[in-house]
Amino acid sequence: MAELENRYPENTAGTFYVDDQCIDCDLCRETAPDNFTRNDDGGYSYVYKQPESPEEEELCKEAMEGCPVEAIGDDGK
Repeated sequence: MAELENRYPENTAGTFYVDDQCIDCDLCRETAPDNFTRNDDGGYSYVYKQPESPEEEELCKEAMEGCPVEAIGDDGK
C-alpha cells in the first residue's frame, strides 16, 4: 500500500500520488497517460496532472487498483 510520506516530490499536489515502491512497470502510464508520466533519470512514474474529469479519475483509480506493487496512493483530498 502506498505511503503518503514516501511519495515522490514530482507528484502534482492532489489526491493521487506515486511513492517509492514504483518498479517502473508502465501500467499506470498506459492506463492513464494523461495523468502519469515517467521520471527517466530515476526510473519511476509519478502523477504530473491530477484528474480533471470523472473519466480521468476513473482511469487513475483503475491504474491504482492494477499497480502490481501498490505504489499508487489516493489520499482522499
